[in-house]
Amino acid sequence: MELLVAAVGLLLLALFGLVAVWALWRRSRGAAARVIANAEKEAARVVARAEIDGQRIQKDVEILARERLLTARTEFERESREQRLELSGLEHRLAEQEAGLEDRVGSVAEREQAIAGVESDLQEREGQLGAREEELGSAISEQRIRLEQIAGLTVEQAKGELLRSMENEARMDAANLVKRIEEETIEKSKEKARRVISMAIQRIASEHVVETTVSVVDLPSDEMKGRIIGREGRNIRAFEQATGVDLIVDDTPGAVILSCFEPVRREIARLALGNLIQDGRIHPGRIEELVAKVQAEMEEKLLSDGEAAALEVGIPDLHPELLKLVGRLQFRSSYGQNALKHSMEVAWLSHHMAAELGADAQIAKRAGLVHDIGKAVDRDMDGTHLELGRDLLRKYGEGDQVIHAMECHHGDYDPQSVEAVLVTAADALSAARPGARREILENYIKRLEKLESMAADFKGVEKVYAIQAGRELRIVVESEKLSDEDAIWLARDVAKKVEAELTYPGQIRVTVIRETRAVEYAR
Repeated sequence: MELLVAAVGLLLLALFGLVAVWALWRRSRGAAARVIANAEKEAARVVARAEIDGQRIQKDVEILARERLLTARTEFERESREQRLELSGLEHRLAEQEAGLEDRVGSVAEREQAIAGVESDLQEREGQLGAREEELGSAISEQRIRLEQIAGLTVEQAKGELLRSMENEARMDAANLVKRIEEETIEKSKEKARRVISMAIQRIASEHVVETTVSVVDLPSDEMKGRIIGREGRNIRAFEQATGVDLIVDDTPGAVILSCFEPVRREIARLALGNLIQDGRIHPGRIEELVAKVQAEMEEKLLSDGEAAALEVGIPDLHPELLKLVGRLQFRSSYGQNALKHSMEVAWLSHHMAAELGADAQIAKRAGLVHDIGKAVDRDMDGTHLELGRDLLRKYGEGDQVIHAMECHHGDYDPQSVEAVLVTAADALSAARPGARREILENYIKRLEKLESMAADFKGVEKVYAIQAGRELRIVVESEKLSDEDAIWLARDVAKKVEAELTYPGQIRVTVIRETRAVEYAR
């Protein structure tokens, strides 16, 4: 019985164990199924996300491709449009050139007809001249016979009398010249001694002369010198003729020198040469074109320089034309003192003295700045710089107090205001300070200006330039008004006038240039 109970107990335990094992197996199988199901769901979500990301990437790629295609198409259209414009311009220029060629062909045909007519006229005139020469020869011989009969002298005797008369006249002129030279030597010995001393000082003070009469233009390389000179020196000649400035090409490495006593002319030449070097096309036609362009642009530079000077001294409301003249004063000197710097210095001195004395400092400063405004135009207009300055200030609306203070600064008028007295004192202070002025340079510039004006008075003269520090006077004449023989006589007459009216050391070479330009095209 006990064994049976034990067996039943064991059997129940075994049964419970089997039930437990079966329950564990069912649970593990359900968990595995749930894991598998979860894994399948996760895989489905990953696949769906991957498909969405792939579609998004595909759309981005398509958008980028469309943008690049649009950019390429825009660039292609822009380049096509530029090419069409360029082709249109080329077609227009070709059409103009064809029209020009047709016009030239027509003008050539007309010239040929005109030349044929001129040739026939010349042949006809040659026949007429031959007949007239025969008539004149017979008339001259008859006239000579009549003169010999009337005077009672032969031709040889008359020539001898004329030569003796000319010889006596030359001897009298030489004697008078020697006497005059001796008298001048005695009367002006002190003056000549001062001149010798001044010339010696001027030779020693080379830096001052170089600074005020010479400009140095740097070159990118020494090869540029050959292009500046041109074939047989034609570029230099064209440049000097267009600017009136002496262009010196020497052994100085990487530079050429511009020499001229007129600062405005030298500045125009410096700017024009710089533009030519930068442009690279250096030939007579281009030189004339750039020089004319720089001359036109010089007005803008004068205005900007005048504005800068007026703003520096605190006068911003000057008339634009007066500002141009103020800027032009930088190219004017008085006894070697720069007129613009001198005017600014007088303005500041007048302002400070008027402020100390309780006078109108603005009027004093304004009158000080424009007190020498007439010197900006006195080389181009008749009258003293006081008269010219007074007219200019009235024309451009300056007040009576400013005009009165300006016209009193040299003592020509009695000052009626404190400001006028202060401007006069400031002008004297600025001019009298040590090192402000050099009389030698002013005399030198006046001599060169007088040289040019003496030659410009002759008929047929187009341009006159004093170059080589006044040792050469170069005259350009109008070829239509003067012949080659007239040019020879003009050089002789100018030389005689210079000898009679001007005092100078050494000798002055007078060169007359008569140029005829003929232009033709090779086709």
